[in-house]
Amino acid sequence: MKRMFALSVACVLLATGCVTTGSGMQRAVTRAKDKVSPALVHIRPVKEVFSGGKREEISVVGSGFIISPDGYVVTNEHVAGESTLVRCVLSNKEEVDAEVIGTDRYTDLALLKLVTDSKDLPSIHFAPPGKVEAGQVVLALGSPHGLARSVSMGIVSVTDRYLGDREEMVSPYNTWIQTDAAINPGNSGGPLVNLKGDVVGVNARRLGGADNVGFAIPAATAIHVIDQLREKGRVQRSWLGLTVQETTSKTDDPNQKGVVIADVDPLSPATDAGVRPGDILLSVNGKPTDARYVEDLPDVRRLMADLPVGSQVKLQIARGNEQIEIPLTTVERDDLTGEEVEFPEWGFTATDLTPTIIRRAQLASNQGVYISGTQVGSVAANSGLVESDVVLMFDGAVVENLKAFREMYAQRVESKQRLILLQVKRGALTRFVLVKQEESTEAQTELPQQDGGVQDEE
Repeated sequence: MKRMFALSVACVLLATGCVTTGSGMQRAVTRAKDKVSPALVHIRPVKEVFSGGKREEISVVGSGFIISPDGYVVTNEHVAGESTLVRCVLSNKEEVDAEVIGTDRYTDLALLKLVTDSKDLPSIHFAPPGKVEAGQVVLALGSPHGLARSVSMGIVSVTDRYLGDREEMVSPYNTWIQTDAAINPGNSGGPLVNLKGDVVGVNARRLGGADNVGFAIPAATAIHVIDQLREKGRVQRSWLGLTVQETTSKTDDPNQKGVVIADVDPLSPATDAGVRPGDILLSVNGKPTDARYVEDLPDVRRLMADLPVGSQVKLQIARGNEQIEIPLTTVERDDLTGEEVEFPEWGFTATDLTPTIIRRAQLASNQGVYISGTQVGSVAANSGLVESDVVLMFDGAVVENLKAFREMYAQRVESKQRLILLQVKRGALTRFVLVKQEESTEAQTELPQQDGGVQDEE
């Protein structure tokens, strides 16, 4: 009976946090929060977005943190990318504009620089790479749903979760820290920190429909990318043209080394060098490319991406029962999207052709522009121009690029030429589109403005 009473008292003490362990944890959480909070930044970017054939500016809410006394700020690309203005609110409630130094869509990271003369701003630091483990207590700080200076606590569930590409999130080089610390819209770009107050990850995603399943970009990835953004304003990567899969996708042999080459881009250095789908890539310049499981794929992709652009490399390939060495020269990987421009008189938007668009549309060259959207009832839509068309010819002249197209378009609009003939590629077919400028209406020149609300970043 006495033993039962003692156990009951112990349980009550544990539940109320009155034991030494609970008090120690509370002090550690408070110390970490106090260390990090002064460096938090509430970010309110004005983003340029293109939708339905028109350009709009919308306000969003996100988070960030200062990493240097002179005002460099880390956040997510999906928070600050394509921003025309970034307004930051510091922990002391001072409002400061920030310049976008660089962004990287492939890892969802961005670097800002506060427009300030101050050299003694509060800042925090990344934890040494690898200093995070499953079960470790972490804090997620930021502005969930616009609520600045918020803190949530949880543990690290997994240190290397593989998510792949989901919707607009493309992350070939990332594995993710999974945590049950609450990460909500607005937390994006804020720090995930340990109880020392050091940053172990950059909050970026949450799993929709689940309770407190969030994901952060590991410190090692962030350090690698932020250093390049700070030095060059962008991340330069090599591209070979290979799509890879884990070896378990092709064989159950636990001794199989390397990574499976699932596809080879037809307009790539790998195709020119003779690499084939189904080959097993064993090494690059002598460095093993073992990827038995999907979690191993980002390391292999980073190995290829980090090769110097324009350098000659040697691929060790297993093909059937033989091993062969294939030399090739890398090229620079393109951005996911090209420059996008609105053409309001006709009511559509268009972008430069990127290698990705060229491959998807199976174009024979890089000449032309890609129609990214058309407005309902506009001159473009009424003429039969549709999203995903590639304009190849403009009144008989070759469209070399977006700049040339803009010049020809401006000339026709200014001259009020009644009919303009475009040659476009739509799917596998090439067809003509006759644009009739007299169908322009006042509705196309006075576009409705979107209500400037808060947009979730997740």
